[in-house]
Amino acid sequence: MARRKALLVAESGGHLDQLVRIAPRLRPQFDSLIFVTSETDQSRSLLAGHDVRFVPRVPPRAGRSAARALFPAVRLMRGERVTDVISTGSAVAVPFLLGARLSGLEAHYIESAARTDGPSLTGRIVRRFPRVRLYTQYSRWADEVWSYRGSVFDGFTARPSGREQAPPRRVVVTLGTLNQYPFDRAVQAVRRVLEQLGETNVDVLWQIGMAQAEALPGEVCSTVSAERLRVAIAQADLVIAHAGTGSALQILDAGRVPLFLPRSSAKGEHVDDHQLLIADELSARGLAVTADPDDLRPEHVWEALSRRVERGSAAEFTLKTGES
Repeated sequence: MARRKALLVAESGGHLDQLVRIAPRLRPQFDSLIFVTSETDQSRSLLAGHDVRFVPRVPPRAGRSAARALFPAVRLMRGERVTDVISTGSAVAVPFLLGARLSGLEAHYIESAARTDGPSLTGRIVRRFPRVRLYTQYSRWADEVWSYRGSVFDGFTARPSGREQAPPRRVVVTLGTLNQYPFDRAVQAVRRVLEQLGETNVDVLWQIGMAQAEALPGEVCSTVSAERLRVAIAQADLVIAHAGTGSALQILDAGRVPLFLPRSSAKGEHVDDHQLLIADELSARGLAVTADPDDLRPEHVWEALSRRVERGSAAEFTLKTGES
């Protein structure tokens, strides 16, 4: 069998996080894998021990930057003698996948799990490139162009926690860092429900961006370092979060069922409603509890506490090759 070697290309952040999670499911198909991303604290930490090549960041919606990155991308592919290029986005996917096709290599684009109802701008761009293999992480919008091979959420299952109905002692509230979209509704909803639970001895860590923080119990932060947040989530009884993909995966990794309060575009909390779609997807899998902030009740807390999450193995993410 011919030897296969792949470049795994993604922008740092959630796109890279997803690719790192998918990589073990790709490995049986390849003799070696090389990660390509921009250099950040997250990418250095996440890729420690992996074979990695750092490249300049390609900003989103920056056509000239993408064009300038094309020839360095081709040089890297040829220098490494790869057979495949696989990307989960964002803008860095464009020069690498185009360069792969210009070089006669197999090219694969896996759309982000954040895109629950259709492709992103990057996905729509690379779809125009000849013979790029396209994959969605949701079977409901797979078609003759976009194939479904699985999701980063595969392998997680929910089980009863066996926990008595008792108020949580440690709570993490993490609402992201979209400073232009303060999520005051969620902050007020969580404060109201904590009061309704009637428990005063609760250790609460709030990460709330630019939302209003008046009279909140516990420690309130606009941002929290990635490592501190990871440790806090691992130690928490309950994690309440907006429904971002990165937050969801981090909470599931810790074995917790997140209580999601998705942002609403109609209320000026985000540019679209993809968080509601992610929350609905995970709730349908039994891996989350979802509530609109205005409707949050103690019953949602009890439901989240009643389950825990286990992580098992997921099936191979089989790529299309040749005429398949």
